[in-house]
Amino acid sequence: MQAEERQGIIIVAVAYILWGFMPIYWKLLEHVESDEILSSRIIWAFVFTLLLVIIGRNFKLLMADVKELWRNKTAFWSLLVASYLITGNWFTYIYAVNAGYIVQASLGYYINPLISVLLGIIFLKEKLSVAQKISVLIAAMGVLTLTLSYGEIPWIAFTLAFSFAFYGLIKKSLTIDPIRGLAIETFFVLPIAIVYFGYLVVSDQAVFFKSDISTIVLLALTGVATAIPLILFAKGTKTMPLYMSGFIQYIAPTIMLLVGIFIYNEQFSRMEFISFSFIWGALLLFTGSKIVEVRKKQVISI
Repeated sequence: MQAEERQGIIIVAVAYILWGFMPIYWKLLEHVESDEILSSRIIWAFVFTLLLVIIGRNFKLLMADVKELWRNKTAFWSLLVASYLITGNWFTYIYAVNAGYIVQASLGYYINPLISVLLGIIFLKEKLSVAQKISVLIAAMGVLTLTLSYGEIPWIAFTLAFSFAFYGLIKKSLTIDPIRGLAIETFFVLPIAIVYFGYLVVSDQAVFFKSDISTIVLLALTGVATAIPLILFAKGTKTMPLYMSGFIQYIAPTIMLLVGIFIYNEQFSRMEFISFSFIWGALLLFTGSKIVEVRKKQVISI
């Protein structure tokens, strides 16, 4: 393995580690309503990414991206839909963490790759190997077991998994720089965030202006917390071997699960362990088959 590839793996791993520990950040804002955290996150993520674009002297490129989106209506509407999908994903995740559903949130990100596969079959006409088909069925058994043990559908897990899978599907069709893309995505939802935040201020419900300095700083840094892992991920994936993405992507939900159980003492019953075991087994089978697939292609190309 070359030094560049190793560096790429380390950078992407750091991004996933940061995402994995993100529940701790949102828990520090537990006393703030999820809707105010979301509006702050959108506003400050836009400000921070715009600053990064300006500092990197890429403002002209950002304007060129905007003009291209305006010319290409399909790309424009695709990115607009993507921005609302990721906003819904952010809100669900923040709510899940602060309502005590970190374990269920981790489930969402465990099953997300499998949902992405199903969307690929439906929309991109992708084909699965026998091993991959079996892995999807095993994961479905795990989710069904969990649903029966809860007595209801784990809607937080499904909302996170489907919103992020559809978001990924749309972004796959767009060739845009991640930072400039995030700036445009947050710009699309910025008016709603500003209007809602204004309503909170006028109705004297905004915590931002009547809280301690630590809360104000944490709310202001939500933009940084959003952008930094994304920057690292975008940088690392340029040199990281494709087959490694299968393993590394499970760092975040694994850390999330451990944080929920051992730091915030969330319940993890025997039935949940059995359900998660089905999903872990499915992911091992699926990831293993993908690695074999990639390596076969590499051998053929050589």
